[in-house]
Amino acid sequence: MYVQPYLLFNGRCEEAIHYYEKHLGAKVNTKMRYKEAPPSDGPGANANGEHIMYSHITIGDTVVMASDDCVNKDTKFQGFSLSLTVNDNTEADRAFAALADGGQVHMPLSQTFFSPYFGMVADRFGIHWMVMVPPAEGEPSCAS
Repeated sequence: MYVQPYLLFNGRCEEAIHYYEKHLGAKVNTKMRYKEAPPSDGPGANANGEHIMYSHITIGDTVVMASDDCVNKDTKFQGFSLSLTVNDNTEADRAFAALADGGQVHMPLSQTFFSPYFGMVADRFGIHWMVMVPPAEGEPSCAS
């Protein structure tokens, strides 16, 4: 068993996918539009045909699914964050700056008791991210 994040955007899924491709190295595995679905009277019947019905992307070793929410037009990302673990401070700076561009920094990257470099940001799409460099082997972490 495993849990995968499924992000529901309000008409900006394709923009988000391209942004994550460019700035986080995401790879698009699958992308289907509503117009590609067979005719239906289900939830997607009135969706914009160009919007993303389903996508499956990989960021690092993690699979993330995403689509444009055709049911809830007031999608808000609340109550969760995606945690992006990177190898070093340089990679953290690059990823954090990309996510902060057009977004909102909640905690700048800095040393914490559990990480040599950690920060929190909401990106331009409203997704909350925690960017973290893991502690060196043998150093204390919140996982130990």
